[in-house]
Amino acid sequence: METIIMIAQIVLSLSILVGLHELGHLIAAKFYGMRVEQYSIGFPPKIFGVKYGETIYSIGAIPLGGFVKISGMIDESLDTEKMKEDPKPWEFRSKPAWQRLVVMMGGIIINVILGIVIFIFLNYHFGESYVTKDEVNKYGIYAFDLGKDLGLQTGDKVVKVNGQDYEKFRDLYGAEVMLGSASYYTVERDGQLIDIAIPANFIEIFNEEGKEKGFITFLEPYDVGKVAKRSAAAKAGLLTGDKILEANGHNVIYFQALREVLMANKGQEVTLKIERDSQPMMLNVQVNDKGIIGFFPNSLMEKHRIQYTFMEAVNTGTKEAFQVTIFNIRGLGKVIRGEVGRKSVKSVIGIAEIFGGTWDWRNFWFLTGMLSMWLAFLNFLPIPALDGGHVMFLGFEIISGRKPSDKFLEGAQKFGMAFLLVLMVFLIGNDIVNAIFD
Repeated sequence: METIIMIAQIVLSLSILVGLHELGHLIAAKFYGMRVEQYSIGFPPKIFGVKYGETIYSIGAIPLGGFVKISGMIDESLDTEKMKEDPKPWEFRSKPAWQRLVVMMGGIIINVILGIVIFIFLNYHFGESYVTKDEVNKYGIYAFDLGKDLGLQTGDKVVKVNGQDYEKFRDLYGAEVMLGSASYYTVERDGQLIDIAIPANFIEIFNEEGKEKGFITFLEPYDVGKVAKRSAAAKAGLLTGDKILEANGHNVIYFQALREVLMANKGQEVTLKIERDSQPMMLNVQVNDKGIIGFFPNSLMEKHRIQYTFMEAVNTGTKEAFQVTIFNIRGLGKVIRGEVGRKSVKSVIGIAEIFGGTWDWRNFWFLTGMLSMWLAFLNFLPIPALDGGHVMFLGFEIISGRKPSDKFLEGAQKFGMAFLLVLMVFLIGNDIVNAIFD
């Protein structure tokens, strides 16, 4: 079921992104009087199609992209026979270069607008909730194995990132840390300040070893929230509002400490010392084979919440849309420089895994917004067969006043298509190899 949900999310997301991207080309082309022969979401073979006016609107069986077929344009169809005929007034090639440029930019512009709108909506609807640096440092951090490998210890208080102050706990996961070349934390430990270096390839290490649970979190004081009916906790007499102080003699006032004890005693009974109505009590609880006793912790951490007005969401959402794009560009730069390996490069298979096997609309729209901005950036690259390739040649035509020959454009299109096909095969193969050998 998780696989089905994963596939459904990536297909829906790509359908939205590609559908609107190609719609941007279609609207611009029709606005300038160009004939659009076909508009397709997905690549052939065709599953469904209907003709409305001069255009066939269709859905293809391969949901990895889409296209619009504009009359008189050298594109993926490589329909060179029609290009040998005299230009018609409604054809792409008959229009002024600046109009053709607008048509080729149409999809990119739509993706940028879509990405910004999604991030504005997310900020307006959900607002922002975060744990402040001061709240985290009341108790310190909890270091998972990956954090310990860096030299961090549970109880450390992170006071600076790269020598600078920070505001929110999630800043410790920010781009400056994950994608920096000489990043470091300054932590307070036993009254001393210590610098902890972050490797240049940390984003790759994190993706391989820490993406399931992270590398640090904040130590979290808690009390007992909802107790599941017929659970071991309920049978032992644990109640909502109880505070668990010890488990088998270990101090567990932080939930992470309790989790460690329970995981170490799977299938066994543990003795809990709890506080109820300011009175201490002892309870014996059976731990199941997954390290669970059957209650939900109620966090006692104070969280700072911001509910944005619409105009504040416009400002914050727009900034966030471009920030995630810069984050991805910097990650691509690390790959190109060889600072991280091929495992950090994902195809549609790897992206589907990021969506995950549970349907979370907030996560879905965040990833769709991020992909929309990323799709706009990638399409703007000056690679033949991408929109950016057409923009590059049209820019040359506008500046020089000379149009590249159809033969040259055809050759460039073939080269670009071959390059993209090889790249796609490499990325998909890379994801398959990673899945097999991880």
